[in-house]
Amino acid sequence: MIRLFAFCILLGLALIGSAIAEDVAPAEPETFRFDNYRAPTPQGLRGARTVTTPEAAELWRSGKAVFIDVLPRPPRPDNLPAGTIWHEKVRLDIPGSIWLPNTGYGALSPSMEHYLEAGLDRVTSVDRDKVLVFYCQQDCWMSWNAAKRALSWHFAHVVWYPEGTDGWANGGLPLAEAQPITDQND
Repeated sequence: MIRLFAFCILLGLALIGSAIAEDVAPAEPETFRFDNYRAPTPQGLRGARTVTTPEAAELWRSGKAVFIDVLPRPPRPDNLPAGTIWHEKVRLDIPGSIWLPNTGYGALSPSMEHYLEAGLDRVTSVDRDKVLVFYCQQDCWMSWNAAKRALSWHFAHVVWYPEGTDGWANGGLPLAEAQPITDQND
């Protein structure tokens, strides 16, 4: 009976330790994240301010920050039969945000890197002191990567909102249908 009791205590401690380990954020990498983008993210980003949903909402209400969604845009499937009507999934964003899809990958093609930098320059009027809030969804490295890239381009006030639209919706805050910026004339 004592052995069974001791075994149960050890098993319980192991399960608690496992649960605690799962809640611990991964260490912040030195470079961009290049795979497994939908996974737990670090607690912060060196050089950037990390905000919670109430803090992001305060920035949004102040109107003093530009909110940037970097969630990927699913491509039209290549194998659809001719004449098939395809409807894109609607993306709901924090109202007033700009959506620069596919710009949060660890490696960007030169054209995608230009698209991101040109989009940021456009919404900031090339003012590198403007407050930029990067987000996508919870447990998504895309916004972390994009914020890190903005820091490397010397944007002075980079904010990372790791809870993204999931945290925003869970906070009872409004969402609006978004369309990606497709070129610099949108």
